[in-house]
Amino acid sequence: MRNGGEAREADADGNDTADRNDTADGHGEPRQETGQSADPAPPTLLRRLKKHRLLASAVTLALVATGVAVPLALAGQDDGPPCQEIPAATRALAENPAAATRALDPGDDLNRLDAVRRLLAHEHPCSDGGQALGAVVDAATRATGPDTPHTLAQARAAFGVVAALNDVSEIPDGMAPGVARMLAEYVVDQHRYLGSDDEAVLPAVPAESTRPNEKGWTTYGRFLAPGEAHADFEHNRPYTRDKADPRDLIAELAKDPEAFAILYAAERAWFAYYLERLDGQGTDPAYQPKPTKYYPSPRTTWIHYDLEHMADRIGVLMGYRSLYARNGTIPDLTAFDAAVRRHTPGVYLADERQLTSRPPMASIAARKPSGRADENLMDVRHQLDTVLDAWAAARRIPAARAASLRQVIDNSYVRVLQTTM
Repeated sequence: MRNGGEAREADADGNDTADRNDTADGHGEPRQETGQSADPAPPTLLRRLKKHRLLASAVTLALVATGVAVPLALAGQDDGPPCQEIPAATRALAENPAAATRALDPGDDLNRLDAVRRLLAHEHPCSDGGQALGAVVDAATRATGPDTPHTLAQARAAFGVVAALNDVSEIPDGMAPGVARMLAEYVVDQHRYLGSDDEAVLPAVPAESTRPNEKGWTTYGRFLAPGEAHADFEHNRPYTRDKADPRDLIAELAKDPEAFAILYAAERAWFAYYLERLDGQGTDPAYQPKPTKYYPSPRTTWIHYDLEHMADRIGVLMGYRSLYARNGTIPDLTAFDAAVRRHTPGVYLADERQLTSRPPMASIAARKPSGRADENLMDVRHQLDTVLDAWAAARRIPAARAASLRQVIDNSYVRVLQTTM
């Protein structure tokens, strides 16, 4: 996945003005973030053919003469790079979610990951091919309803999509919104990614593996829905480049205003969802650590950890927005922001009551907004502080505790905004 470079924004809120198509059935302390850089993609046959038009024509004629199908359309000399036709069988998967899940499921051993790559990894689809691929991704990984937990196969498919697209230099036009919807549906899972981890032994884990221990803690997050499988993006296949890095993917999705809006909305919905499940002291009521002489294990540790990750993801989005405005990837920031606002459902306020329900992740992505987005949508501090302050006042959270939460969020947001690569 192409890495966008470094974002160093003077304004801390980022408001810079300057196999084949296979459709058959087929605990501890927070981890430290480690840098990940993708290797440059090797030149493909398509790129080499593009440089030699006569050779490309000869190869095409030879393939036709021997009866071999040519899954790409060679453009004219001034028409840009060749495009690839998306097969009808692939397009049909968008209307058959069960078949789409089977097609994009890489398996526990990732032995089908190459098949997933072949189905998805098209850099220049013809016509609306990118949109069609995005629809397939959405269909394969989406829960059947907002109150329905993800299945293990759907969670594995989400891992497979991220791993397959990590190898693509650019997300094709039209594909980004569908991929963003997938990440929004797995907002809790993709928050956990800090880097590949040898302890993450499977691309997705069943619900029973995510149950809290006797202290009320699980490595897969807080307030998890019972019965829901979870993608583990930190899994990788040893001695290979097979990894699924959501942050690299976000770097590409942030170029598209609709995808940007989907991801930003999911993060803000998750923030509101999270706050309304904290107790009157701003902690997780289910977490009951047993401090020892050497390990105090405060009850606030994991709450701070989660809120840092929320601010991290929003900081990544805003950091790339700023970077892309400066390097010309986003030629008109005002127009981009207006498009983001058009695609944004609204703002999300936390419920004034403490909630004890544990709905699945799809319900977070489908959360109904509390009101319309305003001109301050891209002012992250305003958005998060408004929600936090309203929640703290309604729940009578001690002022010192509310200030501590605000500082945790702000510190992480500013740090990531300034160092986004």
